[in-house]
This record gives sequence, structure tokens and C-alpha cells, in this order.
Amino acid sequence: MTGASSASSRFPARMTPVPRSAVAAYRDDGPASRMMGRPAAGQLPPLPPVLVGTFVVGVLLGVGVAGTGGLTAFAPAVALLLAGPGSSHPHGGRLDWLVPPILRLAEYGFAASAGFSTGVPPWLIFLLLGALAFHHYDVVYRIRQRLYPPAWLAVAGLGWDGRMLLLALGGLTERMTLLFALLAIYLWLLFGWESLTCWLATTHPETDSGELRELGAHD
Repeated sequence: MTGASSASSRFPARMTPVPRSAVAAYRDDGPASRMMGRPAAGQLPPLPPVLVGTFVVGVLLGVGVAGTGGLTAFAPAVALLLAGPGSSHPHGGRLDWLVPPILRLAEYGFAASAGFSTGVPPWLIFLLLGALAFHHYDVVYRIRQRLYPPAWLAVAGLGWDGRMLLLALGGLTERMTLLFALLAIYLWLLFGWESLTCWLATTHPETDSGELRELGAHD
């Protein structure tokens, strides 16, 4: 316990209780998606627009792979316009648990398609996808322990929406390989360091829930 206490003092992670529902937390929304969800005030069911948005993204990616690569740049905007307004919903419906994996499918599929269609080395594509998978697994495991990543991480990590928009812009500038490299390095450093400091600062969430709530109150 002494070792855990010293680690906690050296790595003062800031953690907050899970807001709304765990399903909503799994979405990994960025600032743009959250801003679009505010006008809806939680009244828009999240699953139907996400399904439609993912379908349209798939069609655009298919057309882009067929030879009209410019159309893939519109995929993130379509996904954001359709899925973003549902971000404020509590995601308490019977099938709302499908929303996060569908968003993961759209983001991973777009990143892979954008990378392969622009000649990005496969190892670099998998490096970026690995950073995203690590982050999403980390979020799932934290919430199982009744923890939630700090609010600033959603901004710094850009969210699924911000990352897709950034890759789309990279495709238009024809600097995709450089962008993949910079984004992969940035996300690995960000998610890896934040996760490391979080878990080093945490002893046993089941017994220290009061301390964690006190930490969250300072955010």
C-alpha cells in the first residue's frame, strides 16, 4: 500500500465518476460531436442516426475505393452530422449498446480505407489502429472499475469525430503518410501516458471510491 501511495503522489491522475451512462461514455465523442448534441438535449435516439451515418460512410468508402477517392473526404462529415446530435442522449435504450461498436467500425474502417487507398505503409496503419484500440479497451476497463477518464482527454484525443475529420483533411493535402505517423505517435504518447499515470495513481477502486469521488470533485 505504501508503494501505491508513493506512486499516487508522483502521478496525480484526475478521475471522475461515470457521467450519464457507461454506454454513452464508450462513444468516445470529441468536442465537435458533443457540441452538436447540445441542441438535441438528449431527446434524439442515438441508434437510428448512427446506423444511417455508418451506412452512408460505407457507401462513400466503397465509391472511393472504386476510384473516386475524393468522395471519402465527405465520410467523416456525414458521420458527424448524423451521429453527433445523438451524443447527448443517455443511451438507456434496449439496443443503444450497439452505438459504440458501430462508431468503432466506422472510425477504424475509415482510417484503414483512407490509409490503404493513399499508399500509407500497412505497418503505419496498424500502428494508428493499435493506438485507437488500446485507448478504447482502456476506457472499457476503467468504466468496469467505476472510473472515467478525465474530461480533458476527450479534447486532447480529438474523439472519433475529430480523428476522422483530421484524416480526411490529410487525404486532401496528399500528406497522408506523414499525418498517419504524427497522429499515431501523438495518440500513443497521449493515451499511453495518461493511462499509465491513471492506473499508478489508483489502488483499489472498490475500497477507495470515496477518495476517487473527492478527486473528481476537483476537476
